[in-house]
Amino acid sequence: MIFDAKTAQSYDDWLTSPVGYYITGRQQKLILDLLAPQEGETMLDVGCKSGQFLLFFRRHGCNVTGIDPSPAMIDLARKKLGHRADLYQGNVHDLPFSDNEFDVVSLITSLEFYENPQRVIEESIRVARNRIVIGFLNRYSLVTESLKADTIFRHASNTFGIFELRRLIRGILSETTIHWGSVIFFPIRWYPSFSFVEEWIPRLNNPLGSFGGCVFPMVYTRHTIQEPLKDSLKVGVR
Repeated sequence: MIFDAKTAQSYDDWLTSPVGYYITGRQQKLILDLLAPQEGETMLDVGCKSGQFLLFFRRHGCNVTGIDPSPAMIDLARKKLGHRADLYQGNVHDLPFSDNEFDVVSLITSLEFYENPQRVIEESIRVARNRIVIGFLNRYSLVTESLKADTIFRHASNTFGIFELRRLIRGILSETTIHWGSVIFFPIRWYPSFSFVEEWIPRLNNPLGSFGGCVFPMVYTRHTIQEPLKDSLKVGVR
C-alpha cells in the first residue's frame, strides 16, 4: 500500500504522541532484545515508513538504508535522517539491491500492507547475509484490534500469528532458528498509564502481545569466489 501525504503525516504525528511514543519504545525494546544490532553493521529497513526505526538503528551504530513505496513516507524519513541514511522510494517486491548486500534486513510492521508478503520475505532473504528481523501485528492477540483501530494499521490487509509466520519463513528456507516474543498486552488507550504493568510482563516467547517480533539467522555452507550463496541454511525452531 502506498500512503499519501496526509496519512503519512498522521502516522508521524502519532509517533510523537504520548501513546505512540510509549508503544514505539516498547516495540524497539523487543526488537533490540531479539536482534542485538552491532555497531558498524549495514542494515536495510524494508517498508521504512517515516524512518523511526532507521533512526533507532542508526543510534545503535548501524549504517542504515531504507526503502518504502510511498514518496510521502520517504520525504518524512529524509527530514529525520538527512544524509545519515540512504533512502529509496521503490518496489519492495523487487528490491533494487545486490544479493547479500546487507548484514541485517528488517521488516517492521510492513508485511501487513503488501500484496505478497512471501515475495517480500524472499527478497529480504536474498539481500541479507547475516540475519532478518520481522515485527508484526499479532493476529491472535485480544488487543490487536485496538491498535489497528486508532492508528495507521487500520489500513493493514494482513496480520500474522507467530506460528503462521514461522511456517511462512520455513516455506522459503528449508530450516531456520527463530527467536520471538511480543509486547503491548493491553488496549492501546490504556497507555501510557499501564506502563508499570506492561513492563513486568515477560517479552520473549510470549504470544499474547499485539506486536510480535522474530529474528532468524542465516548460516552459509557454500561459497563462491565473490559471495556466499544461501544454498543451505541450518536451523532448529524454538
